[in-house]
Amino acid sequence: MTPAALGEALGRLIEPSRVLTRPIDLVAWASDASVYRLMPRTVVLAASIDEIRRLFTFSHEHRIPLTFRAAGTSLSGQAVSDGILVEVARHWRTIEVMEGGCRVRVGPGAIGAAVNRALKPQGAKIGPDPASINACTMGGILANNSSGMCCGVTQNAYHTLDSLVFVLPSGTTIDTSREEADQLLRRQEPDLYSGLLSLRRDLLANAALCDRIRAKYRMKNTMGYSLNAILDFDRPVHMLRHLLVGSEGTLAFIAEAVLRTVPDCPVKYTGLLLFAGIRDACAAIEPLRDAGASAVEVMDRAALRSVERQAGVPAAIRGLPDGAAGLLVEFQAMAEAARADLEQAAAGALARLRLLAPPLFTHDGTEQASLWRVRQGMFPSVGAVRAAGTAVIIEDVAFPVPRLADAVTDLTGLFGLHGFAEAIIFGHAKDGNLHFVLTPSLNDRTAVDRYAAFMDDLVRLVTVRYDGALKAEHGTGRNMAPFVEAEWGPAAIDIMRRLQSLVDPHRLLNPGVILNEDRRAHVANLKSLPVVEPEVDKCIECGYCESICPSRQLTLTPRQRIVVRREMARLSEAADHADLLRALEADFPYDALDTCAVDGLCATSCPVSIDTGQLTKRLRALCHPRWAHSVARLAVRHFSTIESGLRLALGAARLFERSVVPRVAAAATRATGRLLGVRVPQWLPPMPRAAGPLPPTTGPQRAEVVYLPSCLSRTMGTLPGESEQPTLPATLVALSERAGVPVWIPPDTAGCCCGVPFSSKGYRDAHAAMVLRTFDRIWEWTDGGRLPVLVDTSPCAYGLRTCRELLPEDRRAHHDNVRVLDVVEFAADILLPRLAPRRLASRVVLHPVCSVTKMGLDGALERLARACAREVVVPAGAGCCGFAGDRGWLVPELTASATALEAAGVRAANADGHYSSGRTCEIGLTRATGRTYRSIVFLLDWATRE
Repeated sequence: MTPAALGEALGRLIEPSRVLTRPIDLVAWASDASVYRLMPRTVVLAASIDEIRRLFTFSHEHRIPLTFRAAGTSLSGQAVSDGILVEVARHWRTIEVMEGGCRVRVGPGAIGAAVNRALKPQGAKIGPDPASINACTMGGILANNSSGMCCGVTQNAYHTLDSLVFVLPSGTTIDTSREEADQLLRRQEPDLYSGLLSLRRDLLANAALCDRIRAKYRMKNTMGYSLNAILDFDRPVHMLRHLLVGSEGTLAFIAEAVLRTVPDCPVKYTGLLLFAGIRDACAAIEPLRDAGASAVEVMDRAALRSVERQAGVPAAIRGLPDGAAGLLVEFQAMAEAARADLEQAAAGALARLRLLAPPLFTHDGTEQASLWRVRQGMFPSVGAVRAAGTAVIIEDVAFPVPRLADAVTDLTGLFGLHGFAEAIIFGHAKDGNLHFVLTPSLNDRTAVDRYAAFMDDLVRLVTVRYDGALKAEHGTGRNMAPFVEAEWGPAAIDIMRRLQSLVDPHRLLNPGVILNEDRRAHVANLKSLPVVEPEVDKCIECGYCESICPSRQLTLTPRQRIVVRREMARLSEAADHADLLRALEADFPYDALDTCAVDGLCATSCPVSIDTGQLTKRLRALCHPRWAHSVARLAVRHFSTIESGLRLALGAARLFERSVVPRVAAAATRATGRLLGVRVPQWLPPMPRAAGPLPPTTGPQRAEVVYLPSCLSRTMGTLPGESEQPTLPATLVALSERAGVPVWIPPDTAGCCCGVPFSSKGYRDAHAAMVLRTFDRIWEWTDGGRLPVLVDTSPCAYGLRTCRELLPEDRRAHHDNVRVLDVVEFAADILLPRLAPRRLASRVVLHPVCSVTKMGLDGALERLARACAREVVVPAGAGCCGFAGDRGWLVPELTASATALEAAGVRAANADGHYSSGRTCEIGLTRATGRTYRSIVFLLDWATRE
């Protein structure tokens, strides 16, 4: 069955718009965070349990494999498929805090960090704390039995699970929280029920295997199925409930889970300990653990070297000798009164340790975050500096803690033996859990064989020499599936095979990721990584960027843009796939370029700081003909005329809107675009009025701040929903005067701009010309940097702060010596201390624009709002609105998609006012929510007026 035929058949079962069969969609979903790549035959965006049942039936009837995928952050290939890939993230985001935070109900699409944010007011969190918690979802956390840095064994997904709602391949749905759940399973699945009891009887009859299972699950272990569930529970429904944890989607679909929570300790005492050698570091693990340390993270010298030059890393690391090692240690408590006890516990343990340098312990939250960045930056730092075209493989093994030093030594020896000198080792030492990172080339057979030989030796080292675990917390996955029997032995593997046959006899659920008879499955279906562009070459396809991307539910995410770009590079060298390449080239402009907001937020969550927006801008530039670049440069020279034209157009548009139904106006602009074959701005309310003249201000002699109203403020006035009152510039000038901070608006601001409108479209030369003109004037206005310059919209302030490299060498010193003030920091740090709020709003909603986030001003925005309101709400779905200057008029579906989740939270908040700091973002949020968004300046003005 071809993808088109398959899609047509599935479209009769599922809403056709949620069945993806275009080549660009299949390529985009062919990769997860691992080194594996499988092209799905179709992708289905499932939305209900009923649809899951239909998909199971279809899979069985047509013998097509089925794989469930949520965030796709899995590191071992669990979320890729050459069958039907079923996405279960976007429609499965349930988060319900229960019993005052003691338990939480979650859907498989709920992001781990979002669950913790919901629990934080109750002083609780979920037990698992994987490093990917800001991106991974609860479906993956449960399916892989995730743990992390502090949770150890006792607080992992298995041990904190309370109940599940799951769907078996037969379609049977069980809610294990119901009292009759076991009897329901017995009635509806009698063979499975009796088979589970038979497995338990046979297992209990094998005392040696029982002892081995209990021993192996006292340490971190996710290798194979969770056989401890068969020993820990005697009722089949409870066995099955816990067997599903760590089953990687091979037994059933987890539709919902209830987990018991753990305390979120607010008091922390964090330290970095440096040792002359790994043996001294490992000798410190048990004393620190016994003293009550919540986290003990080990880092070998290679791992420390990978981050030693990064900002904020303690200088002591740079001078460490070869062979040195470090431990990052944290003690935690719930009550402030226990802080002294933490210090005493740490001091008692430290007294017995052989340290290379004095310990670096701190109570300061900022310093603690810097220390944790040392540890958390290791995986990305290796990914960032690896050679173009090489892969990144991270594995996690576990050893008995008393033998950890020997294991690290032997593991390092394996790296040298197989030519992986760049490898680093770090991990959760308290649990004997080591991560190692390799960056091999997997683009040719010799390199793959070298990696295969390394894996064979690794398996012998872990399972024979140390009797450890080949997988500690990332799930078995494709990389370790061939070696489950090597670790567990024939008796245990027989139990696992019988279990799988009971539930999925045809091996149609995510085949090959836990049990795999192919001894070379771990080196099959590997990604080749062609050298393309710098942003593409750095990408490790981890997917951390996806949860904050505004186009994630419309077209492609940053990771998927890169995946498609790599596929196009592969195909360009393969003449026999010309049709596929043409199909990708046809859809790439809209899916990858037109619908990218180029907001740069992806870089804030990317482990290697890739700003996919920069790639989009470069590709947009290549799409422009030479004459278009010339027109852009011409526009810079005549920008003041363009401003006047825009004001006239907005004024005329207001008259037009009064005489024509808005829907008719919108249809007319869409028809014009189709007729011309280009994208034209669409008429979509609310459309702003034309801006009036700028207010008069004091002269430069008396001014404390130079005020440069953005071109948006100079052209766009109030929205129809706003009351007739002063404009943003007029309000800001009056507010500053009241605060005793007079500002001056130079008379020649017309024609000045941050250049972002040109940058976002890929007109680099025009962008450079504009910022040069603007900074030359700023230098003159500010008297050579003596005065700061205020910009009243955050995106424009960010654009001026970050344009240094575009200026000629002789002007960069001007940029360095001018302080650009964003309106948020100006209002929060300069005006607010001089203005006492006289009244408070009951509740206000904030939208931190992307540039506020990138400038680190989120806290200032909230602090300003909290001074002016009793309650401040930042909706859970708040993120980039996707308006991106003009995308909201050119590609309005991007803004609609990007704001859908946030809009629901805004409407539920029922607030008095809605505030932000970017004019077009405010227009986009007003359109999405039906609530009028305004600059945060208006809230401060209202709260401090008589």
